[in-house]
Amino acid sequence: MRIALAELAPTPGDLAANVARLGAAVRAARADLAVFPELYLSGYRLGDRFHALALRPGDPTWTALEHTARSAGTTIVVGAPATSPERPGEIQNVAIAVPPDGAAGIQAKRYLPNFGPFEEAIPFSPTGTSRPVRAAGRSLGLEICYDTFFPEVSRELALGGAELLVVLSASPVTSRRLFDRLLPARAIENACPVVYVNRVGVEDGIVFGGGSAVWDPRGEPIPGTAVPLEGLAPEESVAVVDVDPAAAARWRPFRPVLRDVGVRPPGPAAPPA
Repeated sequence: MRIALAELAPTPGDLAANVARLGAAVRAARADLAVFPELYLSGYRLGDRFHALALRPGDPTWTALEHTARSAGTTIVVGAPATSPERPGEIQNVAIAVPPDGAAGIQAKRYLPNFGPFEEAIPFSPTGTSRPVRAAGRSLGLEICYDTFFPEVSRELALGGAELLVVLSASPVTSRRLFDRLLPARAIENACPVVYVNRVGVEDGIVFGGGSAVWDPRGEPIPGTAVPLEGLAPEESVAVVDVDPAAAARWRPFRPVLRDVGVRPPGPAAPPA
């Protein structure tokens, strides 16, 4: 599977401009799967403006994404604010997987950071579950940034059949070393490749750290190739990485963590102290 890692900086509040740039990157990469950062379609520090920018199926931005995916033959995974399907009037921070044909898959963020420079719990509502989505002919487990600090999220997706974990992020440069350690561990403990795309640029005083990468089921990095794209800022990049989504099925018999944690019955209760 040819996967494009679009490490780009969005124009805050400009859905049309960000969709147009997304389309240019997708066409240049000619990939099976193109992955963009968390909240790429809107920008990250928008406060109350998120409600006006929130996507809903059938709106012009959603239609433009479907057209781009269909015309390029590429599944697009991108972060955006979206209206909550369960609770009218609320919005969520979501990852949307838009295939060239068929219905889009959506996964909302489960853990919303509300410390330091982060204020996600103010505009957004969390979800409580994670389920793989079917896209690019494969089962993808979608996660968003802070979700990766909670190993049960990746484990739930892997036990649900995910062949590839795809993580979208808007993480500052001060957190980059943490993700460099966390994500290979998520690959190892679930015997599953992990794709990570983090944004770059500066927004409202936050310097975003990039560091997009892919790790195989053993936690080893998979090298990529740069894609020429007109108008890239110095810190931006688009890279293409070849990933074998069947690697998880081949590796898991040698490291059967999911088998052991998924079906092993609970042990006997500890004796009273």
